[in-house]
Amino acid sequence: MSHTLFIADLHLSPTRPDITDCFERFMKQEAIHADALYVLGDLFEVWIGDDDNSPFHRQIKAAFSAVTEQGVPVYFIHGNRDFLIGQRFSRETGVTLLSELECIDLYGTPTLILHGDTLCLEDVDYQAFRRKVHQRWLQRLFLSLPLTWRRKIAAKMRAGSANANQQKSTSIMDVTPQEVQRQLDNANVRHMIHGHTHRPHIHQWLQHGTAYRRIVLGDWYQHGSVLVCNEQDCDLQTRDFTHF
Repeated sequence: MSHTLFIADLHLSPTRPDITDCFERFMKQEAIHADALYVLGDLFEVWIGDDDNSPFHRQIKAAFSAVTEQGVPVYFIHGNRDFLIGQRFSRETGVTLLSELECIDLYGTPTLILHGDTLCLEDVDYQAFRRKVHQRWLQRLFLSLPLTWRRKIAAKMRAGSANANQQKSTSIMDVTPQEVQRQLDNANVRHMIHGHTHRPHIHQWLQHGTAYRRIVLGDWYQHGSVLVCNEQDCDLQTRDFTHF
């Protein structure tokens, strides 16, 4: 049966080979047979530039190439951990980079897809940080630094982020409902798919008599999380780390 796959928030890194193994099995056994694969951000725990061609990164890129070379389109939306993924990564993998907001035709259903961090407006500190690091001049400056410097900076930023998140309430780090509705209305659609919050769920509600749906993808910390969509419906599923 025709189907499209969505994943997000894998946070791949050499320190979590169990996640990497699950991802590679997913690519070989499932993605290869899909109509398309969408990766909605935070594929990596951190990405400090396309020139970081470590053995681990080559391994992940090979997994994508094996799928795209078979004619399966793979699309990527940047997350807050890997917003520096660029055109070199795209060329080396065959993955198509999308803008932070994209409206797709999902088997006849117009659907807005995004990473999801821009929906969390109550997390004021994060939004201020996001605006800062998305400045082009600052990104160019960072990418001009030696890789060893970038790794140290990234490690320090990750530690600071983890500490800051521990001090925040869970509600602050969730989406702002009014912003969700605003983005849907701006795109003139009733369906949305995103990640980022690590709270997999299918939300449905009525607004002025119109039915809306928001699907939140899960993270891959404890098991794989995959959204499988076909012409009939969408289903949030998990994948065990040891086997499918």
